[in-house]
Order: sequence, then C-alpha cells, then structure tokens
Amino acid sequence: MKTYLFSLGHPAHFHMFKHTMRALKDEGHKVIVVVRPKDVLEQLCINEGVEYHSIGQRPDKGGRLSRAMVVVQRFFAIARIVRKGKPCMLIGSDGVMAYLGTMFRTPSFEFFDDDYAIIKLYAWAFFPFYSDLVCPNVTDAGRWSKKKKTGYEGYQKLAYLHPNRFAPDRSVVEKYFPSDKPYFLLRFAKLNAHHDKGIGGISGEVAQHLIDMLLPHGNVHITSERPLDARFEPYRLHINPSDMHHILAFANLYIGDSQSMAVEAAMLGTPSLRFNDFAGKISVLEELEHKYELTFAIPPSDPERLYMKVDELLSLPDLRETFQQRRQKMLSEKIDVAAFFTWFVENYPESRKIMRENPDYQWRFK
Repeated sequence: MKTYLFSLGHPAHFHMFKHTMRALKDEGHKVIVVVRPKDVLEQLCINEGVEYHSIGQRPDKGGRLSRAMVVVQRFFAIARIVRKGKPCMLIGSDGVMAYLGTMFRTPSFEFFDDDYAIIKLYAWAFFPFYSDLVCPNVTDAGRWSKKKKTGYEGYQKLAYLHPNRFAPDRSVVEKYFPSDKPYFLLRFAKLNAHHDKGIGGISGEVAQHLIDMLLPHGNVHITSERPLDARFEPYRLHINPSDMHHILAFANLYIGDSQSMAVEAAMLGTPSLRFNDFAGKISVLEELEHKYELTFAIPPSDPERLYMKVDELLSLPDLRETFQQRRQKMLSEKIDVAAFFTWFVENYPESRKIMRENPDYQWRFK
C-alpha cells in the first residue's frame, strides 16, 4: 500500500482528481487530501464523503507580500502533514508541492493547463522544483517543456466530464426548475487568482443587457463567486454544488467571465461565450474555439460583439445538435484523462519513461 497526497485549491481540482483518488483507494492505497478553501470546494468534499485537511484562507486583498506570507504558512502546515503521513507522491496545482517535494525528497507533480505566458511568475518560482509537469499537449510549459513536461491528448476537465466518467441527468435539473423550457447560465468569477491581475470581466451593465436579451427566449440563472447587485439576486441559482454539471449540460447557452466553466461547457457540448481579457491567450481555449468551435472568446472592450454573438447563436435552429456533433469530434480525438492520470501516478517513474519513449501509449486510455 502507498500513500498519495493531493492538494486542492479550486473546485475544478477536486473534480479533476476525484476519480483518480477513488481509483487509488479502490486499489488499497491511502489518499491524503489538503484543501485551500475556495468557493464551493469544501462543500464538494463533504458531499462526496472525502476527508480533508483545510489549510488557511486565500487573501482577497493585499499585494505580493501578503500572498507570499500565505504560501509560507501553507508550506509549514502541509509540511507537518507530509512528515506525519509520509506520502510517496505530492500531487496537485499548488507550488508548495514543489518545495515540499525537494525538502522531503518526494516526487512532486504539477497538473495544470494554463500556458507559461499566463503564469510566468508562478512558473519561475515553482516549475524548476517539480519532478514532472503534467498538462495537455497544446499547453506551453515554457523552457521546461522538453525536460519536465508530460503532455497528453486531452483536457483537465475531461478527467471528470468524459462520457466514461459523467452522464448528464435531466432529473437532476428537475430538482430545481422545469427543464422543458430553455434556460441560460451566467457565471461571474471572482477574478482574484495570481494570474487574474488586471483582468476585466462582465460588468453590471453588460449583465443587465444580457439578461434583457435572453429572457424572451427562456429563463436566466446566475452563479457567482463575487457579491451580486440586488437587482440580480432573483436570478441567483441555489443548488447543491455537486449538481452543477448536470445543469450546465442541459443549458442552451453559457456566458461568463470564468474560463474554467467555459471549458466545462465545451466538454459537455453546451455553447459557451467567455467575456474576459484572457480572450486569445490560453491555448486550451484557443484549440476548443478554433479547432472544434465549442466556445468563443470576446474581450470586455467589445460588448457589442458579445451581444451580436448571442443573437447569432440564439438564431441557429439546431443549436444543441450542432454543438453535440462538435463535441463528438473533439471526444474522438482525446483520451479518458482520469484513466491516464491514475496510470501515470500509480506507475511512476516508469510511466514517465514510457510517455517519453512512446507517447502513443496514452491511446490505451480511450
């Protein structure tokens, strides 16, 4: 029996690793979960019966010094857990794992899908200390691409939204509202991550305009990390966080300033529009937009273009069928990412050697 430590800092991290953590447990291994509270992350762990250690809060305000202090505090908190639990691997999207891996001489892995150009400071601070960087083939790992990157044909969100892992259930939607009438999802992200500095998103004025456009065609539901204006509260979606992907799967359209949920929509074949300053900058989303036409990026400087795209999509007579066909094309060219992740960590370091010598080995995980 081995012990694996997973560090989760975002709800998407929980979803990304939940099948791998479950598979490792089923194989008789022990899994330690460390959580940095964000949005509904802790609630997801509770809903799934996952025991976890909660490590500090994220600073909503403050500069680099404040954030650095939080990292130092997290380092020592997790170090105590590592010293006691003696995991054989440190896994996650948390730079602290890199330093702890060096300190305890334990393999550490960064699972990510943001290009180097988006996370330069993070990359320079932590990438040199990781044992391996695991990311989609399309993602640029900068100067570490040749020596440390293990690429795969897929996306992180496919680790939990691949058809082998998730089947949308319309009855889940019915728990909250009738699903026979078209409905639209709006998502307002907090945009306070280390790579979000200076990034704009959906303003109150744009949100109101979108609601006015969409209401004649169906119901509008809002999910938000940030506080809502009182005028938008009637549209707030109150649900069990574990049910979100079922609701997203049957939505007629997703519009948001969160790229994470835009990718999730694309994985499910739900038409999605993302409205933030990351437009044109992230390789995963660029591939989903220009190769598969599953999502579309529009910068906040051009709201009129956003409204025109909404009108264009609403006017398509076979919108859902068209996007489901595009989704099937995408899936035919990607792997079951959760199965690949499980194999990679359970068979490391041999798995890294295999992927270096024969990248086509990954097609066994379909």
